[in-house]
This record gives sequence, structure tokens and C-alpha cells, in this order.
Amino acid sequence: MGTTSDLEPAGQAAAADGQRPSSTGARATLSVLELLGVRGDMPLAELSRELRIAKSTLHRICSVLVERGWAVRDRDGRYDLGIRALSMGAHSAELPIVIGFRSVAAELLTLHDETVCLAALDGDESVFVAIEETSHRVRLVTHVGSRTAAFASASGRVILAGRADEDVAAEYGGRQLVTPTGRRLNGVSELQAILEETRRQGYAVNDEETAVGLFSASVPIVNTSGTILAALTVCVPSSRMTPDRREHILADLRAAGRRLSDHVAWLPAFTVRHPEAPATAH
Repeated sequence: MGTTSDLEPAGQAAAADGQRPSSTGARATLSVLELLGVRGDMPLAELSRELRIAKSTLHRICSVLVERGWAVRDRDGRYDLGIRALSMGAHSAELPIVIGFRSVAAELLTLHDETVCLAALDGDESVFVAIEETSHRVRLVTHVGSRTAAFASASGRVILAGRADEDVAAEYGGRQLVTPTGRRLNGVSELQAILEETRRQGYAVNDEETAVGLFSASVPIVNTSGTILAALTVCVPSSRMTPDRREHILADLRAAGRRLSDHVAWLPAFTVRHPEAPATAH
């Protein structure tokens, strides 16, 4: 009697001894995420006042959250949820970039009735953060949160094209670059050639490299500082694609990308990079 059961949570045992559980940092971090999920778009001072946590502590927490992609910080110092949290709750549908996406996606659907997606980078993967589906029965079957290697996808290539060649070489040099459908790129040199063509054209296309029978095209969504925030993508079964239709879709997609860029020009970047993370984290 009086002893702690082997199955009793460690935190309860510590409390019984009059000791404070050693999870203060984790609790504070979760509190920040929960408050941003409910309120969003808050300056550090307001976070500190609402959570009753010192600004110095919150600054360290928020810096890590921004670095890891769970939060973003705008030029005025206000924080909001980042790419890692976009697909984890109802808040994602209310984000400015997603609201803007819904508008341009509706226009593209009216014109072409093909699946339209919004993607961002998380590490070395392209992640769908919003989707509007075609009414056709034959279509890309995907979902918000779906991931594809960035070097292989049209959306990923569009965002990678915004990086310097040396950064791309540092990320992909020495790696085997094989697309989901089995096409092997000739190392980082071929990837850089693809990215250079993407920069020159202002868009990326992908023909059956991420899925058999799928054509996709992507354009960058850019803020006022020239940072690529995300990629606007149209996905079309190859059986419905013709040279003439391709040109019409690309023209309308580029126009939609410019409109969405204008709508979210003030946003900070959603792209996440983790140079300190081990390769197995991707």
C-alpha cells in the first residue's frame, strides 16, 4: 500500500510527490497551436496575454514552430498556422490562400471541368492543401494531405524552381531520383535542367511521372517579395488531353495563378525546409 502502480502515468506519480511534471515546454507549445487554431493571426504580445506565458518563452516556441512549418510569421510579426497544420482541422478552409484558391478553382472548373489542386512544399515533398474535383467519373483520386516527391511532381518542380541551383544541388545531389511511375532522372543535372525550363516557361508540366495516365500542369503562386508560396495545379487524365486543349488549359491556369498571387500577395511563405532533420524524416 502507498506505492505507485507500474501502470500509473509518470505525471501523476510526480504530482503525488509534490513535484511539477516536466512537460511545461510541450504544454506551452500545444497551447500556442490550439490558440492559433481557434483565433489565428495573432501578434506575440496577444499570445503572451492570452496564454499568460512570458514573451521570451513564446518567442523561442514560435521560432521553432515557424522553422518546423507548424506556424508562419508575417512581416508585421503576427503568427498563424503553417503548412503542417493546414490539413489538420476546419481552420484550413478559412486560410486566405485557400479562400482565394476556391475562387480561381471554381473558374477553372467552369472552363475545363478538371481537378484543380493547391500544393505547398513540406521538406522534400509536395503536399495537397486544397482540392476541387472534376465532375467526370474518370479522374485523379486524391485527398488533402496527399504527398508526392517534389522533384517528380509538377507542383513540386514549380516551387523548387524558385530556389537557387546550389540549393537544389545540396538537397538532391547524390540521390537516386526515380519518379513514382519508375522514370529515373539523370541525377541532379537533369532536375536542374527541368527547373530551368520551368523558370523560363513560368509553369511546369508532368506527363505520367507521378501516376500512369495522368497529365498535370502547375503554376507558381507568388507573394510581393517574389517568394513562391504554393503551386496551383490542374490534373487531367491523359485520355482527355489533346495538344489544343493543353494550350487552352495552360493559358487559363497561368491567368488563374496571377489572380491568386494578387489575392495573397501579402502572405508569408508556407514552404518548409528542415536542413537539420535526418533523411529518414522525409
